[in-house]
Amino acid sequence: MKNADDNDMPPGIDFSKGVRGLHHIPPGAKVLMPVSIERGVWEYFSDKAGQRGVELSDLVTEVLKRDIEINEALK
Repeated sequence: MKNADDNDMPPGIDFSKGVRGLHHIPPGAKVLMPVSIERGVWEYFSDKAGQRGVELSDLVTEVLKRDIEINEALK
């Protein structure tokens, strides 16, 4: 294992203008992540979201949270 003092960075790399935490995502923030799902699954949830009058992403998030709760309860 290397020490933090070891400098493996090539000489052309310059972080002098870097900003710490620039891409930090705070807890509770909505994050837009591209996800690939099968067409039939998308159609199902899209229809259900329309019937409920909610955004597709909100419905999918709700379903995934419930799935997480179930999986955690079964541990």
